[in-house]
Amino acid sequence: MALTATGIVFVLLGLFFFLGQFISAIDFSLAQQLGLQEKDADTERLYRRLELNTARWDLLVLWTFPAAGGLMLIDHAWWPYLALVAGGVYVDTAGRETAKILGLRRQGVRTGSARDARIFICFMGLMLLSGLWCIGLALAPLI
Repeated sequence: MALTATGIVFVLLGLFFFLGQFISAIDFSLAQQLGLQEKDADTERLYRRLELNTARWDLLVLWTFPAAGGLMLIDHAWWPYLALVAGGVYVDTAGRETAKILGLRRQGVRTGSARDARIFICFMGLMLLSGLWCIGLALAPLI
């Protein structure tokens, strides 16, 4: 039962992050209109280009989290292995994106409004905690 509930959470959360980056990669202007990306007025061209390239890369790796959740739902033997990969991707993404934003801000690059910064902290915190939860859950049956 707990694995099923966790699988549902991981599928939904993973699809949320993946679909947000999918929209950003396909139509960055639409992503800005939907509030998925920072507005042009609050950012610099360099930052927007980095975000577009990040969204494109994320399409290659963020699918692992909802896929791991799907394998949990059917209790497939490979779910712990994919969950380790997915958790690692989420932990890395949260850390890398935080380091990127802090580095850009220290150099005076505008990366969004104060509201954008608060949203960023919430999402990266959620991603980090989800990744750690996924790794911990995956390690339990493997140890």
